[in-house]
Amino acid sequence: MSLPLHIYVDADACPVKDEIYKVALRRAVAVTIVSNSPIRIPIHPLLARIVVGAGFDEADDWIAERAGTVSVVVTGDILLADRCLKAGASVLAPNGKPFTTASIGNAIAVRAIMADLRAGGDAVGGPPPFAKTDRSRFLSALDELLGRLARR
Repeated sequence: MSLPLHIYVDADACPVKDEIYKVALRRAVAVTIVSNSPIRIPIHPLLARIVVGAGFDEADDWIAERAGTVSVVVTGDILLADRCLKAGASVLAPNGKPFTTASIGNAIAVRAIMADLRAGGDAVGGPPPFAKTDRSRFLSALDELLGRLARR
């Protein structure tokens, strides 16, 4: 018997929690919302909330320790995405773009370059503002990913 699918959400700054609930409940997949402070979630047996301490990377550590081959992790954190990919999890950014083993190295390198530029005093912009198209792309990507994983 295989383990059931599970979605872990790095939730403190996640803009697509409602979309996650919608897709997960339709597909009967459990969701755990992980945050440093309490976040309201709908009352449903498939939805759980974990509040970790306020320490650096506590939510990331909690998620990474549990991520595995039957997990989907939703995060915009590149280093958490890398840890979860190494554990065999599928990882989606809130804009619907997947992190993959083929793309994560480049994402880490770009992150490091941007951090160096900021540390040197260069004014570099952040990511583009979250848009309706990102929300739509995420909904489609999560639904397709859960369908693909369920067929395994």
